[in-house]
Amino acid sequence: MSSSSLRRYLAEATGTFALVAVGPGAVMVAARTGAFGQTGIALAFGLVVTVIVASTGHLGGAHINPAVTLGFWSVGRFPARDVAPYVIAQCVGAIGASALLAWLLGPVGNFGATVPSLPTAQSFVVESGFTALLGFVITGVATDARSPTAVAPFAIGATVFAGALVTGPLTGGSFNPARSLGPAVVGGIWTAHWLYWLAPTMGMLAGMRAYDLLRPVRAAGNDRPLGTEGPI
Repeated sequence: MSSSSLRRYLAEATGTFALVAVGPGAVMVAARTGAFGQTGIALAFGLVVTVIVASTGHLGGAHINPAVTLGFWSVGRFPARDVAPYVIAQCVGAIGASALLAWLLGPVGNFGATVPSLPTAQSFVVESGFTALLGFVITGVATDARSPTAVAPFAIGATVFAGALVTGPLTGGSFNPARSLGPAVVGGIWTAHWLYWLAPTMGMLAGMRAYDLLRPVRAAGNDRPLGTEGPI
């Protein structure tokens, strides 16, 4: 393992740690204190994603989501050798953040776990559908030279905010297997957990491929690993 690869993996673990610490952390704080509601929780998710993409996008790509990593790989924009290390780093970061939250706040708010309130079929459509939109946005800002790099953090963060606001009460608004894994491991809450791996992954692949179909010309730098702000 080269030092540059290790740095990218550490950046992914750190970014995912921050995502779970702030996102599910907001769920737990809201449950414990009643300080804010669903809008505040959604805003926390959107803001932390914006900050992570802006601060680590040029370091490790700021995938912070196994579905993003698998999506980039599926469209030939991320090397297969880095997929497993990225996913492992993301999961380790998520579990570490959830463990810290449990120690700080105790067993409140279901540890920020994602549990569907809709039937399974509807929940699957909600999670995969909105993740497809997220994948479409990520591909647009990360692979199209006509989109300024500086737009990426805000476009992706705003999409996550909208998704968490609309779908949070329905499915928990995950769009991210690692985000769901951390609270599930720490809290032992595995209700329909498979859905939060399969639906976001399928949705991400669909959204990224949809953008490629609409914009068939490949962006420059396609031979380099891709992150949310372009080639890493």
